[in-house]
Amino acid sequence: MQIEFSGAAREVTGSCHIVRANGKTILLDCGLFQGRRRESESKNRRLPLPVGEIDAVILSHAHIDHAGRLPYLVNEGYRGDIWATAATRDLCGIMLRDSAHIQEKDAEYLSRRGRESVEPLYTKEDAVRVQQQMIGVPYHRWFDVLPGVRARFTDAGHILGSASVVLEAVEDGRARRLVFSGDVGRSGLPIIRDPEPPTDGADAVILESTYGDRDHPPYEDARERLAAIVRDTAARGGRVLIPAFAVGRTQELVYDLHELYTQDRVPRIPIVIDSPLAVDATGVFAANPEVYDRGEALVNATRELFQFGLVRYVRDVQDSKALNAQRGPMVVISASGMAESGRILHHLMHGASDPRNTILIVGFQAEHTLGRRIVERRATLRILGEDVPLRARVEVLNGYSAHGDRADLARWLDAVGAASPAPPPVYLVHGEQPAQEALRAMLTGRGFAVQVPAPGDVVTV
Repeated sequence: MQIEFSGAAREVTGSCHIVRANGKTILLDCGLFQGRRRESESKNRRLPLPVGEIDAVILSHAHIDHAGRLPYLVNEGYRGDIWATAATRDLCGIMLRDSAHIQEKDAEYLSRRGRESVEPLYTKEDAVRVQQQMIGVPYHRWFDVLPGVRARFTDAGHILGSASVVLEAVEDGRARRLVFSGDVGRSGLPIIRDPEPPTDGADAVILESTYGDRDHPPYEDARERLAAIVRDTAARGGRVLIPAFAVGRTQELVYDLHELYTQDRVPRIPIVIDSPLAVDATGVFAANPEVYDRGEALVNATRELFQFGLVRYVRDVQDSKALNAQRGPMVVISASGMAESGRILHHLMHGASDPRNTILIVGFQAEHTLGRRIVERRATLRILGEDVPLRARVEVLNGYSAHGDRADLARWLDAVGAASPAPPPVYLVHGEQPAQEALRAMLTGRGFAVQVPAPGDVVTV
């Protein structure tokens, strides 16, 4: 078995790893690169190998940095199977169409501004074709990917349907097992179940490292800070503007705001979910109760949660624009999570210069994204082609991250290693250099041989 590292090698976005076994080639993820526009555009239009050489795709979860190039792959001629959990398949049905809509609108905008026509990376029709090629399988069940190659999923605890992958190939009469973590979540969060490390044994592990250099504060601390931020911003007459991933993060925030309102710990101001994708994602949550953390009780609670009287869902573009003319405090939650696209850009363009407002960051922000520039508190933000002074307060709540911290990652890997005959070699991906180097040092101290592969590096298992 041979592994070639492509996307998310020494960076965070563009997850894609190439596995060759039994004369076949499998992609683990096919994600979109995000960050500097020209650099990302170039990477996204350059597939890691010719489409004709790809025999199968296994997808860990529906986030765009893991699934977002699948429509481009299909547009370029890929006709093979795409394996995922059932919930991931359902989420991709809405998330990839939304991504395609953004690609089409961006191309239209750039064509208007430039002298030449710009083609979108892919279209909504390509996203629909991806859905037709996806096969949803349950957790824990082995499935035959290709002759001599099988796989199974365990719950990664990251977002609805997220999975870690056990990939087994029988070559020369010997079975070799690769474990790919996907994105490892956190224990004790609402709605999503805790991460479940695979216990099949491993000959090698590909492990994410997003927060490999830090520990998250307790979840309850994040809820307390959220309450304080809402109270303080409302007292100033301002808005809390939250760039949030439409799947997972938005639902968790509304869940907590519901709890805080119920307990009279925050004022009764409107909560606006300005994201058609988040509205659609809520329907996917309701359709997949079998992967909830606490079964039917939480399903019922979640239905009540999303019918909460102060929560308003906005689909129509004109209704979204009208929010900017409304007066008074409110909470606005809108995609995208790294503020690279979507309606949050309009809210930031109108609200970042108002010192009464708070921009609340609740997830990881990759390098060169608008979200990272907000975290860095740049004096001026470039939004939709305009320079906007940043006068709003900026708050960062890592306690809401769906990525595990270094302790979560170490526990997950310890469990995988304990089920193996010997500590397997570990390859760190999906992280920036400081996080990867810190995690490598810690895991080396726990007896693992750890490497940080660069794009194009190849290892044999």
